[in-house]
Amino acid sequence: MRIAMWSGPRNLSTAMMYSFGARHDFAVMDEPFYAAYLAKTGLDHPMSQQILQAHEVDPIKVGKSCEGGGAPHLYMKHMPHHMLEGFPMDWAQDCVNIHLIRHPARVIASYLAKHEAPRLEDIGYAQQAALFDQIGGLVVDSTDIRADPAGMLQKLCAAIDLPFDPAMLSWPAGPRAEDGIWASHWYGAVHKSTGFAGAEGDLPKLADEDLLAEALPFYEMLYEKRLR
Repeated sequence: MRIAMWSGPRNLSTAMMYSFGARHDFAVMDEPFYAAYLAKTGLDHPMSQQILQAHEVDPIKVGKSCEGGGAPHLYMKHMPHHMLEGFPMDWAQDCVNIHLIRHPARVIASYLAKHEAPRLEDIGYAQQAALFDQIGGLVVDSTDIRADPAGMLQKLCAAIDLPFDPAMLSWPAGPRAEDGIWASHWYGAVHKSTGFAGAEGDLPKLADEDLLAEALPFYEMLYEKRLR
């Protein structure tokens, strides 16, 4: 089985990668198209030069690497906005495609703590909605996972015909060999964790809600389709 887990940034995506990576039957990949995305767009992200030097920038080669091999199963953490026009998607045709979502107010607040004010294209909601229309798949809300990790992961595993493994509920603190080089900037909180954080509180208040208003319709469309 190859799982392509699609999500925007600041969306429990690294914790989910660690959860599946805690299983003995899974290999994991961390945002394999990120360097190719930066090379094509020229965007100035934190650690851009280190990312370009350390990771593959040819999207065709990256697509080939997503075809699997090695461990019985492969879990891939992907971001929809990394898949630029001309980037290969044929590797995803036989994947179990899952869309991980989070309320945009939480995503925007978390993003602002690590980087400058994002644009809609930086947080991936429009691209994720378009990708869902293109390839379908399951939708899972990160708030539901944090509220009941064991229950939601069991439901997710059942939905994709994968035996649940309790090992998915915890992992050792610290970085992973599979982390992208960008982990030192973005993964501080999850590196301190040993499992999923507890249920989230009230939605954060944003000083500027224009981006929230742009992202919310895409989120709400996917939210209605979420696994319950």
